[in-house]
Amino acid sequence: MGSEESTATTLVTALRGVLGVGELPVRLRTWDGSVAGPEGAPVVAVRSRRALRRLAWSPGELGLGRAYVAGELDMEGDVFATLEALTSAGRLASRHASPAATVRERLDLLRAAARLGALGPAPAPPPEEVRLRRFGRRHTRARDAAAITHHYDISNDFYRLVLGPTMVYSCAVWESPATGLDAAQEAKLDLVCRKLGLTPGTRLLDVGCGWGSLALHAAGQYGASVVGVTLSPAQAELARARVADSGLGDRVEIRVQDYRDVTDGPFDAISSIGMAEHVGAGGMPGYVRALHDLLRPGGRLLNHAIAGNDEATTDRDPDTFITRFVFPDGELQSLAGTVTALESGGLEVLDVEALRRHYALTLRAWVERLEKHWDAAVGTSTEGRARVWRLYMAACALAFERGLMGVNQVLVRRPGGDEAPLRLRDWR
Repeated sequence: MGSEESTATTLVTALRGVLGVGELPVRLRTWDGSVAGPEGAPVVAVRSRRALRRLAWSPGELGLGRAYVAGELDMEGDVFATLEALTSAGRLASRHASPAATVRERLDLLRAAARLGALGPAPAPPPEEVRLRRFGRRHTRARDAAAITHHYDISNDFYRLVLGPTMVYSCAVWESPATGLDAAQEAKLDLVCRKLGLTPGTRLLDVGCGWGSLALHAAGQYGASVVGVTLSPAQAELARARVADSGLGDRVEIRVQDYRDVTDGPFDAISSIGMAEHVGAGGMPGYVRALHDLLRPGGRLLNHAIAGNDEATTDRDPDTFITRFVFPDGELQSLAGTVTALESGGLEVLDVEALRRHYALTLRAWVERLEKHWDAAVGTSTEGRARVWRLYMAACALAFERGLMGVNQVLVRRPGGDEAPLRLRDWR
């Protein structure tokens, strides 16, 4: 008389089809203690039947992400090793949004859920999932403000634990992997200032100024006069406090303001660091036009942005983990698309620098800090929010390492005025 198939074995069989793999690349430990999957593989713990129900309703990336954020599914070992295994083959290895499971594969998953007592209505999404309306026009002022609030207003203390004292939430610039995150972020701030040619009295507009780190560096180290704008009230509150504490209130002004509403140009230089990802493909011409008009002739703009390394704009699918939990309405342009938009808007390209490997190092350092301060991070937000950030930052680190995403600094100038030096790479 044959023994009954274990819970873990049933689930492994169903997940192989849904994920599109011949062999499940991880070992499963299920809620009843049974284990199945290849020996020595990273272990994923399925702690509740509810995780399987989520997958039955949303097979693939989104269902897995929801179960992880809700604590119904966990990675028992190293998060990078587990994600590397999960995303090395099958649908989760796709460069684009994960292809949908076939009807037969979904039916097999439903049969497994029925055998394991996991059928039922769709579980409510975790509270950390954004619920922006999925219809209507993207990138209106109100909708952009709501998207920014979702991502940046969770807790300044949470970000301080992850980012460290520099409070810089964009790719650092590393001399070597041994540089250390804080020194690498200071190097990035200095690189931006030198690329923009800042000198005492230079008037700088920092679009998407975050917690004011670049504004403080530009004013304190280069004597610039800085206006920083952000849509996040929480960021502005802390940035203003940091400006006051530094004694640079006469040189730095922080505003809660949409860049489209800035009217007090011209500026000698404009920095846009990690902000263009929030603009969207349709908004790029208006974004470039607005910044062009705020820049004096001869002035420089540095556009620092993550790129999707393919021909199409990415992250426009509203049902990916990133768009649901992390960057609602976020869109990545290709480098070619960004350069085309800048040139079409009347700006002259001076320099392009790719920093892909630098962002992988930065993200790994952020994950390390989050895990080191896990209990405190959970205390400043929620466990679900900490899980979102751990999963998204680790997955993005792997994407940068594989070349699926890049990050680039594109330096441009508005024609007219003073010419740029014949050789610009003195900042190296």
